[in-house]
Amino acid sequence: MRKIIYWVHTSVDGFVDGPNGEFDWPVMGPELSAYSDALDERVDTLLFGRPVWQMMVGFWPTAETMSQDPHVLRFAPFWRASRKIVFSRSYQGDEWASRVIRDDLQSEVAALKAEPGADLLLTGGANLAAALTDLGLIDEYHVAVHPVALGGGRKLFAGSTQLLNLQTQDSRLVDGQVVVTSYRRAPAGG
Repeated sequence: MRKIIYWVHTSVDGFVDGPNGEFDWPVMGPELSAYSDALDERVDTLLFGRPVWQMMVGFWPTAETMSQDPHVLRFAPFWRASRKIVFSRSYQGDEWASRVIRDDLQSEVAALKAEPGADLLLTGGANLAAALTDLGLIDEYHVAVHPVALGGGRKLFAGSTQLLNLQTQDSRLVDGQVVVTSYRRAPAGG
């Protein structure tokens, strides 16, 4: 069975974006980029909630015309070539979305996980991650904590309604400033 991997950047005060939705604060140094690239190598499908999707689709289709950053140059072709699934009740889709899932999150995602193929990567966001966490569908959490306090925005796991017990798998300082920790869900009763 395929895993869902959640990869997210957060501030030290626990926000995934700023008070006005800003996402200009994460710094992708070479080590953090390499970590992200290693996650990309494990997956063949990218998962997005609508707010993150709209940010992604506004940049990645033509990213190389806007930035020559090495991470951008590596990720843009991967993004375009990957299967991309958007979760939204109201979004109708676009030329870049492979599929839009509107309802029955539990059975739709369970079916995705049961398909043959590589793992699935949920990138950023908070609401979709909280919903999938509450349903017990996320297998790994990879959290990059950046040395910035945003003072507001959407909280990591905003809207989650259940206690989440995790086991730390690895934690490391990358690029001398970002702490990346990977977790998996703790076994029941543990």
